[in-house]
Amino acid sequence: MSAFIEKISALLKQYQDVIIYLIFGVLTTLINLVVYTIGLYFGMNVQVATILAWVIAVIFAYLTNRKWVFHSTAHTPQEIGKEATSFTLSRLSTLLVDMAIIWFGVQLLGQNPIVWKIIDNVIVVILNYVLSKVMVFKDHE
Repeated sequence: MSAFIEKISALLKQYQDVIIYLIFGVLTTLINLVVYTIGLYFGMNVQVATILAWVIAVIFAYLTNRKWVFHSTAHTPQEIGKEATSFTLSRLSTLLVDMAIIWFGVQLLGQNPIVWKIIDNVIVVILNYVLSKVMVFKDHE
């Protein structure tokens, strides 16, 4: 039993950043979905609701990813500004993916916007992790 616990502990330690990212990814996705759904409830166009949800989710994601996932060492205003800009630009690229998926599923195929938002968020969370790991926080690990 002790060997099993040690193996589990080693795996958790090895994948700690991914696990924490997934936790915050789920929270970011929930924020995105809630804001998107509220936007639709109040009659917003799906693309406008997508952008509003994106802005709020990106702010949350940057703050949590910076501190708890990638353990950023950027401290000066210039370092933080560069990091935040890089983060925002990488998220803008996945916003385009986000909008394309919503356009395809909701506007072109005429299917359920919530179902397509969930599908969309799974793809975007994976892309965001890769971009953050490779481009944004690479110098701060």
